[in-house]
Amino acid sequence: MVRITPLSTVIHDVTVYAATPTGPAWLAGQDVVVEDGRITAVGAGAGTGLDLPRADGSGGHLIPGFVNTHTHLQQSVLRGAGEGLPLLEWLHCVGEFTVAATPEQTYLAALAGGLELLRSGVTTVVEHMWPNPSEAVHDAALRALDELGIRVVFGRGIADRSDASRRWGMDPRLLQPLPDVLAHIDDLDARLADSRITTALAVPNPRCLTPDGMAAVREYAGRTGKTISIHLSETTTDDDMCRLHAACSAVDYLDRGGLLGPRTLAVHCCHLDEHGREVFAERGVAVSYNPLSNMRLGSGIAPIPEMRAAGIDIGLGVDGAASNDTQDMLLAVRMGAYLQRAAHRQADLLGFPDMLQMATRGAAGALGLPAGPAGVTVGEPAHLVLLRFDRDFACLPVRDPGAALLTTASPRVVDTVWVDGDAVLRDGRSARTDERTLTKRLGDMQ
Repeated sequence: MVRITPLSTVIHDVTVYAATPTGPAWLAGQDVVVEDGRITAVGAGAGTGLDLPRADGSGGHLIPGFVNTHTHLQQSVLRGAGEGLPLLEWLHCVGEFTVAATPEQTYLAALAGGLELLRSGVTTVVEHMWPNPSEAVHDAALRALDELGIRVVFGRGIADRSDASRRWGMDPRLLQPLPDVLAHIDDLDARLADSRITTALAVPNPRCLTPDGMAAVREYAGRTGKTISIHLSETTTDDDMCRLHAACSAVDYLDRGGLLGPRTLAVHCCHLDEHGREVFAERGVAVSYNPLSNMRLGSGIAPIPEMRAAGIDIGLGVDGAASNDTQDMLLAVRMGAYLQRAAHRQADLLGFPDMLQMATRGAAGALGLPAGPAGVTVGEPAHLVLLRFDRDFACLPVRDPGAALLTTASPRVVDTVWVDGDAVLRDGRSARTDERTLTKRLGDMQ
């Protein structure tokens, strides 16, 4: 793995969505100074006289990088798979690919999906790998993400209940003993030290862990301080199966197993009821909201306003490219607002400030990332995105930058993406990956 090399630069004369004492606000004509990978100053003329590389921000708008709280990058070569199928049938369709996936397929999928994320302004991604006994498959995904330079919370899949139907367990072909999984994570941690990739525990759903499995995950996560990412209540299946086999709801099943806490990221939660919301709020559980996937699979609409009212932290995710079917975070920002507006018949629900907070800071605590206001903030790592709305006439004229980002922005307007002050995307193109070669290799897979 490539070790982090924090870089320095001055982004000159840019309009910044900056943290201010009265809250985030758009400030024109600003310099953003980045030294050793951190933002050290924001202000008009702040970079004057500094002997640092300069990036021209004139005419552009600078925002914090997005944090995509959930995806499955292996699916980036499965766009359109299982179209029209409900979740369980779709899982069987996609699951066959997961079992058969080779390291080469995994590398190309992660490279393509990760690059698409960068092009839509994502600087940090939570990758939720399915359980897989192949270390070579994991290494291939990590190699691709390291090549791109994106920051990653890499969820290593873990499960211990076998069921080929997937209704009360996991495909047995993908399982391995829990001690082997945890030893693999330890090995990954040693190899990934000082890189932009950290590890987490990725649980497919509550049905895939036995009580003993939950105890092992709880002990390991508590000892290592790792995030537990888990699909939960995407459909009613979790509750139906937990009530049938464990005589309790899915939320209570996990709570009894000690898996609900401040480092738990519950994904989807379309059917999280009032009791579940109360438990989440008490335990400090965060939620990853994945509106496009939920719409595509007909899973339902997550009760986002109700969760917010309960005090639950909510991040935004795109989900895998076999259920979305893109890795476009800007589209997820837009649809995340619009879906709730349609469901609640309220046009002013989840405006730009709310959605940017959700897309950048919403699940920060669960991921061990800095919490705080959504704007560009002095003292924090320089994970930044320069937007140029004039790259797409559909965004013009820009009457309100926040409204333009929410309602019209697409990856066409993403000009530069910095991670730790390192420009990993320039002029909308990867600064690290040969995109033409990638395009050819993906085309040859057909």
